Amino acid sequence: MATADAMLKPDHAARRKHFIFTEEHEQLRESIRSFVTKELAPHAEEWEETTFPDSVFRRMGELGFLGLSYPEEYGGEGGDYYCNLVLAEEMTNCNSGGLAMGVAVHTDMASPPVFLFGSEEQKQQYLVPAIRGEKIACLGITEPDAGSDVAGIKTRAVRDGDEWIINGSKTYITNGHRADFIVLVTKTDPDAGYDGFTLFLVDMDSPGVIREKKLEKLGMHSSDTALLAFQDVRVPHEAMLGQEGKGFYHIMWELQGERLIGAAGCVAGAQKCFDRTLQYATERTAFGRQIGKFQAIRHKFADMATKIEAGRQMVYTTAWRFQNGEYPVREISMAKLYTARMACEVTDECLQIHGGAGYMKEYGIERAWRDMRLNRIGAGTDEVMLDVIGRSYGL
Repeated sequence: MATADAMLKPDHAARRKHFIFTEEHEQLRESIRSFVTKELAPHAEEWEETTFPDSVFRRMGELGFLGLSYPEEYGGEGGDYYCNLVLAEEMTNCNSGGLAMGVAVHTDMASPPVFLFGSEEQKQQYLVPAIRGEKIACLGITEPDAGSDVAGIKTRAVRDGDEWIINGSKTYITNGHRADFIVLVTKTDPDAGYDGFTLFLVDMDSPGVIREKKLEKLGMHSSDTALLAFQDVRVPHEAMLGQEGKGFYHIMWELQGERLIGAAGCVAGAQKCFDRTLQYATERTAFGRQIGKFQAIRHKFADMATKIEAGRQMVYTTAWRFQNGEYPVREISMAKLYTARMACEVTDECLQIHGGAGYMKEYGIERAWRDMRLNRIGAGTDEVMLDVIGRSYGL
């Protein structure tokens, strides 16, 4: 018969672990966190005003953080997909949503198609320097008249001998002003439906590429977001990325990994807001006691913690399936939808708990609130995710 002393006691302070992470992942986590808190976080306020410098990419390239899951032959670290999750989670410690987003676009949106579909020459020309942080990447999908409706893309690429001539425009392009190259989604056959799209790798200093406008945003101020124009831009046939006519499918595949990375960032961001607000609730007093001791506030924390943990387990389990060769689009869409909504709800509640202080810039909660809102729009809106999930049931 077990005695009370021998019973396992709850250990609320234990390091939160999950079966997908090994000791190597935890060491990587500590390494990234140390870099982010020492070299990035101190500049968060400054970069909100100026946007973060290109040197961040070079520094992260030197440390091996831009190619964690790419093979060593291309300068990567040879890690697994979970390494990318660790990076996404730890980047939240830079206290700048725009910086984390700019890096994620480079590592998990623009460079994966080059690795997956690029020729060996393209990998040497674009992927290798991208991993080193010597070339900055961006992804061109959204247009002024085509966002969620990717099929409505109008940017055209027309064959002209051994070259292609590209005309069109792209908007809301993260890293668009600083990028050295863009993975560009174009329409090559307007009559072929989803089989009429093709990807191209375009150098941003090519004649006819115009960085028209630096866009002003609600949040993510430290990142640059561009309106781009392409006027008779000529690229060689070798600039085609992947197969002609298969660009839509190439980019849809890439979006799955991106959405899961975004979901991981949402969970980590929500957790960071939660932790900061919990500390505030133990320091702030009202009516003679800590505000966290009031049942109304205590229950808010309990509710937020439960939702954060649900999101974390959803992301990790879905990531395990993705890493093991499955293509769980339904579950990825669910994870992206749930965590984006949850993170926005948590940051809003955290701002409320801070009261008037939460509305002030000095506490950083208002910035987290503004930055977080994009997650319900970027990489697939809530409405698109709901439609993907609903259609997956044959509806």
